[in-house]
Amino acid sequence: MTTRGEFSSRIGFILAASGSAVGLGNIWGFPAQVASNGGAAFVLMYLILAFLLAYPVLMAEFLIGRATESNVVDALGKVSKGLSGRLVGMWGIVTVSLILAFYGIVGGWMLAYTLEAVASLAGLEETAQWLVSQSVSRNIIFCGLFMLLTVGIVSGGVVKGIERWSVRLMPTLFAIMILLFGYVMTQDGAIDGLKVYLLPDFSQVLNPDLLISAMGQAFFSMSLGVGTMLIYGSYVSHKENLPKLGAAVSLIDIGVAVLAGLLIIPAMYVALHNSVQIFAEDGRLLAEDTLIFAVLPSLFDTMGLVGLFVALAFFLLMSIASLTSSISMLEVPVSYVVENKNVSRHKAVWLIAAIIFAVSVIIILNFSTLFGFVIALTTRYSQPLLGLMLCIFAGWVWKRNEILQELKKGDSNAENSLFWRIWPWYVRFVCPVVILLMFYRSL
Repeated sequence: MTTRGEFSSRIGFILAASGSAVGLGNIWGFPAQVASNGGAAFVLMYLILAFLLAYPVLMAEFLIGRATESNVVDALGKVSKGLSGRLVGMWGIVTVSLILAFYGIVGGWMLAYTLEAVASLAGLEETAQWLVSQSVSRNIIFCGLFMLLTVGIVSGGVVKGIERWSVRLMPTLFAIMILLFGYVMTQDGAIDGLKVYLLPDFSQVLNPDLLISAMGQAFFSMSLGVGTMLIYGSYVSHKENLPKLGAAVSLIDIGVAVLAGLLIIPAMYVALHNSVQIFAEDGRLLAEDTLIFAVLPSLFDTMGLVGLFVALAFFLLMSIASLTSSISMLEVPVSYVVENKNVSRHKAVWLIAAIIFAVSVIIILNFSTLFGFVIALTTRYSQPLLGLMLCIFAGWVWKRNEILQELKKGDSNAENSLFWRIWPWYVRFVCPVVILLMFYRSL
């Protein structure tokens, strides 16, 4: 029987779980959604929906994980007491592995752009140009490098790998974001972007498309539905108060998203002030990959030598955000193989990472056909349906008394708490309806 790891400290768990939640969905996706959906109106609804939708599902994963102390397949099997839970668990493993396959490609891009700034500072112009090219060789090499970094952390285990690096990477991420925000706000045009970000147009608040986008962003930015939070929950001490830990993780995740918007939206208007195009032909702000790999690098170019240091800091930030999420994704299939197949952690990590990297290479070699398809398949379709299944297991299948007993391990007065009065019926009725609505509108 393999001895399971356990986070050694509360702050270690909070930073590791927050690191899983904090990824490109926060630093890339959230500002892009803000830019495309009415600025501050989107921010306002995101803040509301993050706690109304994402927090209850997050708690379902944490509770199932800690109560069963198992990988995602065994955990859902124990809750459902049947094959259905195990099949959903396997579905989650396949989904998170496919997400990591394309995430590793994007993480590699971030590493390449980080090193491009270093190469430019060193005067290696040809190398710098290759690093920002969309060549197959560049994509495969840096995807492999990103996966090696992920492997190096996960192979260390829960405490010596995931926790140790999370408590280093997350504070570094915050420090870089704050420094970059401080610098951007000294530039001409930043205040215009800040107004767009902070002053809502209340007529847009109840726009159905905006609401669906905000719900989707709240759900996806916390890595919900694919078992990452369930696995991290399974490594938490039974002495801890899970609702409070979940609230802390949610607040950090939301805080990083909001801070990313405070950095990137003003930066876009600084770029506009420096004659960089930030609007598409239809008048909408440019977003997502165009924003990260075209608008912001063009802004950095206008800053001269200082721009190279700003670019280095920014893409280092993006690389860290990618890495804190990738380690939790890899842990999902690794934990299953270690606990069910009697394979050592070191061997399991390398084997699974090699398989996922092979899938990444297939995507790179068929980029125009597979990249967008895999993203849509996993994040638009599979992930919300998995979230729905978790709500069904937590709200309908798992016995309420067993949930209460699990909560009471960390809070003897749990049955009288506001969380217990609201969460069970909320995750049973409200969350499934909202997720189904979100899924329907995304089709």
